Amino acid sequence: MEQPYFSSLQGKTVFITGGARRIGASMARRLHAEGMNLVIHYRHSSDDARALQRELNQLRPHSVQLVGGDLLVAGAVTQLAEAAVAAFGGLDVLINNASTFYPTPLGQITEAHWNDLMGTNLKAPLFLSQALAPTLMARNGCIINIVDTHARYPLKDYPVYCAAKAGLWLLTQSLARELGPRVRVNGIAPGAILWPEAAENTAGHDTMIRHTALQREGDPDDIARTALFLIRDGGYITGQVIAVDGGRSMAQ
Repeated sequence: MEQPYFSSLQGKTVFITGGARRIGASMARRLHAEGMNLVIHYRHSSDDARALQRELNQLRPHSVQLVGGDLLVAGAVTQLAEAAVAAFGGLDVLINNASTFYPTPLGQITEAHWNDLMGTNLKAPLFLSQALAPTLMARNGCIINIVDTHARYPLKDYPVYCAAKAGLWLLTQSLARELGPRVRVNGIAPGAILWPEAAENTAGHDTMIRHTALQREGDPDDIARTALFLIRDGGYITGQVIAVDGGRSMAQ
C-alpha cells in the first residue's frame, strides 16, 4: 500500500474551513508556500477571503479557490464538500478549523447556544469528514481538526464550547480508527494563541499566560507549522492531538 504521507506537497490540495482569517489564514499561507492548492471556506469574512485569495494567487496564479457558506445550514456541508472537490479535481487534506467561541455561563445557556457551538465545533467536522472520506481515501489523504487545550481543561463560563471541543478531540481518535489505514486523522490543540477578538474573558487570557511554561502568547504560525508537519512528515502519526500551548497543559 502507498505510504499515507506526502514527500512533496506540490500540486496537492487542502480544504480549510474558516480559512480567511487568523489561524486559518496562517495555515493557508504556510501550506501555499509549500506548493499546495487551497480551497478556502468562509462564512462572513468574504472581504478577508478575497484579499487572501488575491495575495496568494499573485504568488502562484489559479492556486486558490474560495467557497462560502454557513456550515450550520441544512445541506450546506454536502454542497461545500462537492465544491471543494470540484475546485481542483480532488482533495488530499481537510482541515476542520472553523469555530465559534463565546461564554455560556450556567443558567444562561439556550438551545441556540448549544446548536451553534456544537454545530460549528463538532457536527460540521464530523459531516465534512464523512462527506470527503471517499476522495481522501482514494488519495491516502489526511484530516486535521483544530481542537483546543480547553477540551481537556475546561474554561470557566464556557461549558458548551469546552464540551464541543472535547467531543472533537474524541472524534479525532474515532475517525482515525474508522478511516485507517488510508486516511490519517490528527488534531492540534492551541493554547494562548490569538485570543478571540470578541471574547469577554480577558482576565482568563492573562491567567493562561501566567500559567504557561514559556510565559508568552503563541503565534498563529506555530499552529501552521504543526499542521505542515502532520501533513508532510507525520506519516506514522494518527489519532493524536498535539497541544501547541507553550506548556500550559502541564500547569493545570
